[in-house]
Amino acid sequence: MVYDDKVKNRVKRIEGQLRGILKMMEEDKECKDVITQLSAVRSAMDRTIGVIVSSNLVECVRLAEEKGENAEELVKEAVNLLVKSR
Repeated sequence: MVYDDKVKNRVKRIEGQLRGILKMMEEDKECKDVITQLSAVRSAMDRTIGVIVSSNLVECVRLAEEKGENAEELVKEAVNLLVKSR
């Protein structure tokens, strides 16, 4: 799969958020503030996983249809990936 710049930028943004959280911890910021930021990172990761799985699924289904194959198993696998990520 080719990862486009939008997906890479999402991951870079998450990386920046994590660095910010580490800095907050080093500066002994309030627990509530750290947890709020960790929750934001988790949400961003979940959205990124969804984007990657859905993009890959679209590509795989298209290729399967071009080959005359059944794409049902691919859809099940994608759903399992999303379930495991939670």
